[in-house]
Amino acid sequence: MTGSDLQALLQERWGYSYDLQLRRTQGKIFLQVMWRYLEQVSFPLSEAEYLAHLEQVAMYLNEWGQVDYVRQWISQTRERPRLGKAVSILLPLGDRALEWLVDEF
Repeated sequence: MTGSDLQALLQERWGYSYDLQLRRTQGKIFLQVMWRYLEQVSFPLSEAEYLAHLEQVAMYLNEWGQVDYVRQWISQTRERPRLGKAVSILLPLGDRALEWLVDEF
């Protein structure tokens, strides 16, 4: 999966290029679909910066073997990002999550 693939997945599901963030809390790692999106005038990144950021997120998902899980989760969820409320996807990394807790996203 590439950053462009991620953008297409978000656009196909929700109609916008939402911001994605990796967050870790209490030893768990989440992929969060934020309420901000590229098509907003106030979005803080340029298109090139946004795609570079998605490339980084895609790299982690590929390394962790979570691409199919994230695709399926996004296609099946009824949740939707809205102002002040991100959609959080718990990545089932199991014991492997500890390997990544030293690394900064």
